[in-house]
Amino acid sequence: MSDAEISRLTLQQTNPRITALWQALQPLRTTLSFMNSGAHPDDETSAMLAALRFRDGVHISYVCANRGEGGQNNLGRESGAVLGALRTAEMERAAKHLDMRLYWLSESPDDTITDFGFSKSGEETLKKWGKARTLKRFVDVVRRERPDILCPTFLDVPGQHGHHRAMTRAAQDVMNLAADPDYPDSDLPIWQVKKLFLPAWGGGGSAYDDEVPPPTATHVIYARGTDPVTGFSWENIGQQSRAFHKSQGMGRWVSPKDERDWPLHLLDNRVADGPDLAAHIPATLCDLAALPGAEDIASLLQSAQTQCDASIAAWPDEQAITTTATQALSSIRQARQLCPDVLQNEVPHRLARLETALQRVIFLASDADVRGYCLGNTLHIENRASHLENLRAAALLSEGWQAQGDQIIPSAQAALHDGYRDHYDPALPPLPALEIQFDQSDQQICLRMPLENPPLSLPAQSLRLNADRNVINMQNGIAPLRITLADLTPENAQAEVQIPDGWGVEQTDQTILLTPPSDLQPGLHTLPVLLNGQAARSVENISYPHHDPTTLIREENIKIRVLDCKVPPVRVGYIGGGNDRTDHWLASMGAMVTPLTDEDLKSPETLAQFDTILIGIFALGFRAGLVDNLPALHNWVHAGGTMITLYHRPGDNWDPETSAPAHLEIGLPSLRWRVTDENATITHIAPNHPLLNTPNEITPDDWSGWHKERGLYFAKSWDAKYQPLLSLRDPGEHPHEGALLAAEIGKGRHIHCALILHHQMENLVPGAFRLMANLIAKR
Repeated sequence: MSDAEISRLTLQQTNPRITALWQALQPLRTTLSFMNSGAHPDDETSAMLAALRFRDGVHISYVCANRGEGGQNNLGRESGAVLGALRTAEMERAAKHLDMRLYWLSESPDDTITDFGFSKSGEETLKKWGKARTLKRFVDVVRRERPDILCPTFLDVPGQHGHHRAMTRAAQDVMNLAADPDYPDSDLPIWQVKKLFLPAWGGGGSAYDDEVPPPTATHVIYARGTDPVTGFSWENIGQQSRAFHKSQGMGRWVSPKDERDWPLHLLDNRVADGPDLAAHIPATLCDLAALPGAEDIASLLQSAQTQCDASIAAWPDEQAITTTATQALSSIRQARQLCPDVLQNEVPHRLARLETALQRVIFLASDADVRGYCLGNTLHIENRASHLENLRAAALLSEGWQAQGDQIIPSAQAALHDGYRDHYDPALPPLPALEIQFDQSDQQICLRMPLENPPLSLPAQSLRLNADRNVINMQNGIAPLRITLADLTPENAQAEVQIPDGWGVEQTDQTILLTPPSDLQPGLHTLPVLLNGQAARSVENISYPHHDPTTLIREENIKIRVLDCKVPPVRVGYIGGGNDRTDHWLASMGAMVTPLTDEDLKSPETLAQFDTILIGIFALGFRAGLVDNLPALHNWVHAGGTMITLYHRPGDNWDPETSAPAHLEIGLPSLRWRVTDENATITHIAPNHPLLNTPNEITPDDWSGWHKERGLYFAKSWDAKYQPLLSLRDPGEHPHEGALLAAEIGKGRHIHCALILHHQMENLVPGAFRLMANLIAKR
C-alpha cells in the first residue's frame, strides 16, 4: 500500500461523515463571530476556540502576524522563509481542524512583518514591522472578516514576547481604525468591532514570565466537559489541532483534571454591557429580525431560525435534517435578497455565513460521498452519490489552469503557487479544488471541497544549486568552488553564472566550477544565476504527512563568504539531531569533521580517534540513545577530549546534573535567559582565555553583522569548574554570563555554547566561523 493510500485511509478514519454532520450543524446556532489574534502560528487559543465553534456554533477566525520563520524547527532543517512556508501549511491544517478562517498580516517572505527573532519589546517589534503597515494589514483583515468580538491571546506586559505585545497593542488601535471612515490606508467598507477582550490569565511558563498579574475577569468561556457526539473534550479537540504544528513540537494529551476555563477581561465595549459574551450583539436570526428596519424580512429570519433549530434537534436523522435545512436555506436566501439598505452593514455577511453552513449540512445529510484526489496532475473524482441524479462534480480551476480530460495543468499564464498566501477559509479551500453542485427541492446547492494531494503551479523553468561549500577560507588557499545543478526544469535549460571580472568559470551539463581571482579579498560575494537568459528561480518542495504539499519559489543565486580563519588541525566528531548543519560548515571552512553514528558512540576505540566531539542543538532531545551514551562521552572527556555542546532547551532531555560532565543548568523561562539584540555589546570577561585567542584572536569585528539574535537558552547556574568567558545583555537588563562556558574536566575540556553560531554560519557571518574554529581546538 502506498503512502498516499495510507494517508487517504487515515483521513477517512478520522473524519466519519456522521461526526462531520454533527459539527457542521453547530454554526446554525448563532450569527456571532469571534476573532482571535496572535503573532505566530500556534499562538491561537485552540481549546477555547474549539468550545466556541463546536459547542456554541460561534463563527471563529484567527489573524496571525507572521509565519514563524525565525523560530526553532523540531522537524528538520528548514529555516527562514522555507520554515515560514512549512508553518503556513501547518497553520492552515490546524485551522481546518477547528473550522476556522485564517488571515495573515505578512504577505511574502520579504514582508517587513516577519518573525525577525525573539523580541522583548512591543516598540521594537512595531518599529521593525512598520507600525503603519501592521495597522493597515490588521484593519484590512478586520474589515474583510467583520468579527463581532476581537480577543488577543497575550497581554502587553513586561516579560512577554515583544511580537505578542505588539499584536495586543495593535488590536486596541484597530478597534477604532477599522470603524473610522477617514482612515486613509484602507479602502474596504468600515466595520465596528463590538467588544475587545483581553486574556485574564497569565502568560507564564517555560518561555515567558509576565511581570504583572492579569486583569480581573469580567467574563468566562467555560471549556470543561466533552463534545456529546465524539466524546472528545474541548481541550483535546484543541490539542488535536495544535498537533499539526509539528515543526514546533505542539500537541499533548490533556487529562480531565487539567481541562481549563478561559477567563476574559472586557477592555473596550461599543454596545451596552451584559453578563454574556454576546450581550447586545445580534447573535441569532431572531436577534436580526428584531433590529430596527428588519420588519420586511423578520418573518423570513424567524422561520429560518426555527428550521435551523429543528435541523440540530433532528440529528442524526439525515432525511429530517435535509428537509429542515433546505427550508432554512430558502428563507435565508430570500432574506438576503430583500434585506433593506438600512441593514446592509449588519445583516448580509451574517446570512452569507449561514448560507454556506447550510449548504454543507445539506450535502453531508444527503449521504453523498464525493472526493477528488490527485496523482501528479491526474485528477480522480470518486462519486458515490448515485441517488442524487443531478449531482455534478468537477475541478474548479483558477485563471491559467486548463482541464484536458482527467489532467489539470497550469499554463504559463497561471499564477505560481504561493507558499505565503494571505488567507485560508476551510469552506473555500484554495484552487484547484472540487466544485459540487446539485438541486435539493427548489434550492441549488453549491460548495467547494479541497482536493487530496492537490497539484502545485510551479515555474516553467527552475533549478537548484548545491554548492560543495559557500565559504572560501583564505587560510586554506583560494580553491575553486564546485556547484552542482539539480532539479533542472526543463532538462535542456541552460544555466549561466554571471561572474565578476577576474573570476573563471567552467561548466558542464551538471556542474559549474568557479575559480576566484588570486587577489580575492574577504567579504560577501553574490553571483546572479540566469536560466535560459532569465533570472533563475529555485523550487523548495516541502512535504510532510501532516499537511498539504507546499513549496517556496524564490530567486536563485550563489552567495560566497570569503573569510580569513585559522582552522586547527584537529579531528572533529559531530553528533547531530537533525536541526543544524554545523558539520557542513565545519567542513566548509577546512576542518576535518566526521558525523558519528550510534554505533560509533558505543565504541571507545572509535571515540579515541577524535580530538573534539561537537553535539548539535537539541541533539539530546532528538538523537535517540544519545542520553544513554553520555557517560562514555564524559569518560572520553576525562581522558583528554574536548566536548562541545551547542544550546539545548531543558525539555531536550537536558539534566542539569548528568548532561554535562559537571553541574550546568539551563535557565527558565527562556525569555529571561537570552539576548535578542543581534548588535548587543559583548564583553570578554576572560580576555586571555585560549578560546578567545587561539588560533584566531576574537575582536569586536567578529561580533558585527550578526543575524536575528546573539543567543538563547543561556546557562543559569554552573559548577565552579566552569569559567564564563563572555558578558552580554539586552538594553535595560542585567548582563548574562552563561552564553559561553568552559571547564577543565580531568585531562579534557567541556565547552557549552549558547550563542546561535549554527544560524550565523548559515547566514555566512564570518565571526561565527572564527569563533567555532577556536572552540574545536585542542585543550
